[in-house]
Amino acid sequence: MELERLDPVLAQVVNDNRGKVISWAVNEPGAWGYLAGQGVTATRRELGRPLTDPERRLVWRRLWWILEQVKARTVEENQ
Repeated sequence: MELERLDPVLAQVVNDNRGKVISWAVNEPGAWGYLAGQGVTATRRELGRPLTDPERRLVWRRLWWILEQVKARTVEENQ
């Protein structure tokens, strides 16, 4: 799956789950698992099929990267 197609899907997951993103940022148990599951579900819906193991790992890696960008931007804005 191309990042040009994946990133908007994952950005929407982050936008739709702001409360869980905050929970993830403060290391609340279960927050990452919830977001990872939402990312896989949204990507599966976008593709119209189940994900392969490498695709699922790509979704997790990319979602983690996006979350880190959001966290860094939030820290910058609050300094």
